[in-house]
Amino acid sequence: MDTLAAAGVDHGLARESSHSAVSWPAIIAGAFVALSIALVLVTLGTGFGLASLSPWPNSGVSVTTFSITTGIGLIVLHWIASASGGYITGRLRTKWAGVHTHEVFFRDTAHGFLTWAVATAVGSLLLASVTSSIIGGGVQAVSSVAGGAARSAGQAATQSASGASAYDVDSLFRSDRPDPAADPQSGNAQAARILASGIATGDVPAADRGYLVQMVTTRTGLSQPDAQKRVDDVIAREKAAVIKTRQAADAARKAASEFAIFTALAMLIGAFIASAAAAYGGSLRDEQN
Repeated sequence: MDTLAAAGVDHGLARESSHSAVSWPAIIAGAFVALSIALVLVTLGTGFGLASLSPWPNSGVSVTTFSITTGIGLIVLHWIASASGGYITGRLRTKWAGVHTHEVFFRDTAHGFLTWAVATAVGSLLLASVTSSIIGGGVQAVSSVAGGAARSAGQAATQSASGASAYDVDSLFRSDRPDPAADPQSGNAQAARILASGIATGDVPAADRGYLVQMVTTRTGLSQPDAQKRVDDVIAREKAAVIKTRQAADAARKAASEFAIFTALAMLIGAFIASAAAAYGGSLRDEQN
């Protein structure tokens, strides 16, 4: 009995293959096919996307807009690329002789999933390389204004060290009646700081509004009501501009969030499609041999 058992064990070990069940050449070939098709489809989609954009207001699709069509396009792109790569992998892998049908199906499915994984990893590396090149070019552009940025930073550091902003310093020397002979550029800068400080806090205080009205009256000769109206109109336009900027930023945030969700969904669907296509291609390969 011990001899038979030992013989049985030896016989079982003899049936175990010494080679891996993974056909890497077929997987790599399928991954490159998937990447190539994805590149073609992305380029084509980019062309159609740019054609739908327009720099003119109320014309074309906004850059920050993410439509359902874009999400469906991402899913179809991954579907086609993954199906092609998985099918090629299934047709090119070597035939497993003496392996149960269920095991063959599992191996083909795993080969399709590995094809998708390799294509995704290589595509991510290529995307990271392109992004790095773009950032490198941006560094050179940024260096051209480094001198001005350094000076601005020095001024900001000086203000921070003193604990006072330019707006606060202006308020120290503010008179009840602005001097009409004062430097216009200095007055413009002071008015700009008043508006910036007020908009940043939500609204321009009544005292600052009154001072702006006095400045406008002194420099332009307008009556008090006309100067008040001009100041109110400018403040309203500044508030509207801030609101518009925040709305655009919020739209961009939502578009980026939806794009990320649809991309993840498309990638998961691509993994399933690649596995199914590899199993189908493998079954056809075995039937014809």
